[in-house]
Amino acid sequence: MRFLVGLAISLSALAGAEPGFQSLFDGKTLDGWAGDTRLWSVKDGAIAGSTEGVKIDTNQFLIYRKKHFANFVLKADVKLRNHNSGIQFRSEELPGFVVKGYQADMAEDNWWGGVYEERGPRGIMVNGWKGKAETVVKRGDWNEVEIVADGDHIQIKINGLLTADMHDSAKLEGVIAFQLHRGPPMEVSFRNIRIKELK
Repeated sequence: MRFLVGLAISLSALAGAEPGFQSLFDGKTLDGWAGDTRLWSVKDGAIAGSTEGVKIDTNQFLIYRKKHFANFVLKADVKLRNHNSGIQFRSEELPGFVVKGYQADMAEDNWWGGVYEERGPRGIMVNGWKGKAETVVKRGDWNEVEIVADGDHIQIKINGLLTADMHDSAKLEGVIAFQLHRGPPMEVSFRNIRIKELK
């Protein structure tokens, strides 16, 4: 019996399985995602967004269209080169691959781990950077971003560290999307994108 339990744990570890999580990215295509094809592609098993050689007048997004999500734990590894990006959640899709709503914010120099209201009046809702994400972010490398949304309770974790903890019920369901920020040329990559829905 002990052998069988150990074997099951070993097989689970080899598969990289996390109980209850489902992948939102197949590692090869952008199936289920929608965005400007000049900006988004798949490279080396990751979703890559870049504004190199393409001028954008407004922030652009890659939007997951298969489903809206309400209560969940979302995890993704993110690598950022230059400028600003973010993961939208419980957000609203607007025309032209534009999104408004909650964002787990990240920028090259600061603001990782905060909550920002994209295209909303409140702007920075929680600053998760100073004394928090700044202590764990690996600049220019992969960092795990975790978003927990359960009822009106929202938490952001960066590399396992809780950086934002808030209660807000302005939007309790919506799309998930990735951001490319207008301004200087930038590149951002996302991999290991998985979600566990909460009851």
